[in-house]
Amino acid sequence: MKKRFFFLVINVMILTKIVAQTEPSIHLNNTDIFFNNKVFSERALLFSGNANRPLARKIANYLHVPLGIATVTKFNDGEINIQIKESVRKRDVFVVQSTCPSATQSVNDNLMELYLLVRAFKRASARSITVIIPYYGYARQDRKTAPRVPISASDVALMLESAGVDRVLTIDLHCGQIQGFFHHAPVDNLYAAPIFTNYFASKSLENVVVVSPDAGGVERAKNFLERLSKYNIKGGMALISKQRAQAGIVSSMNLIGDVTGADAIIVDDLCDTGGTLVRAAQLLKDSGARRVFAAITHPVFSGQALEKIRNSVIEEMVIADTIPLRDTIPSNIKVVSVSSLLGEAILRIKDGESVSALFE
Repeated sequence: MKKRFFFLVINVMILTKIVAQTEPSIHLNNTDIFFNNKVFSERALLFSGNANRPLARKIANYLHVPLGIATVTKFNDGEINIQIKESVRKRDVFVVQSTCPSATQSVNDNLMELYLLVRAFKRASARSITVIIPYYGYARQDRKTAPRVPISASDVALMLESAGVDRVLTIDLHCGQIQGFFHHAPVDNLYAAPIFTNYFASKSLENVVVVSPDAGGVERAKNFLERLSKYNIKGGMALISKQRAQAGIVSSMNLIGDVTGADAIIVDDLCDTGGTLVRAAQLLKDSGARRVFAAITHPVFSGQALEKIRNSVIEEMVIADTIPLRDTIPSNIKVVSVSSLLGEAILRIKDGESVSALFE
């Protein structure tokens, strides 16, 4: 009997060793375990409109889940045609859609797509609907600047809440007070600064000066400089004071601060026509800056923006992929992705964990 038991133990040990040698070792972190247990796919689904599908695919890859199945097309007369091809009943739905212009659609097309997607999910009995709007369109119209004009940023918020949005996830809102335009849906405004500072930390920077292109961006520039200090990069700050003749047209610029011999980094939330940014870069160069860089979250790039940047003194402009690029970018533009930032935020929202902890 003892011999039998002994040979049985030996056989089990041999088999265990063989299996261990033939199967590759798998190292699971918390995220892998989360998905291997199918918690996300059983309780939540990730969908995308047509505004920025490349970014949506990257987020899906980060989460290790497929994008939800939905048809988002147009009828012959241009009306938007939407059909959700799988059940969302009692599921937590996350839908990715920047309200920005894209190669084939206008800002309004993408906004209406988002509205109708939310309505479709609501009518299909989704448990909750979180809209992921990497770039929040109409954000620059955040107050009355003249009589009888709308506050469009607020009106878009009202539109989305009336559609049935339960939560909003966005990146670098043009103005922080836009969060207050949503009266019922919580808004998580993420910051792209950690991704940018991580990139700049890998470069050989000297005598760094972080530059705010206007008074409203001072807090953003201050936070950017503080994050650089975590990489043992010390520096100063400067401010460009500008006077606008009208929207998009700057009549004069003045530099407040010293950039002599410095590597100057202009930090802003978006670049539209590129005119103001290029003029600011030239002002820094004329004021003695050694090199001029830029970190811009949202590359709106309308008109001749790319051509202006190509021919400017900007050594390198780093942008996020919150808006899909419609043209070939010049060699002095570098794209970094916010997919991991958004993916991690989605996980935390789904799991009831702190989103702000991402930036601590």
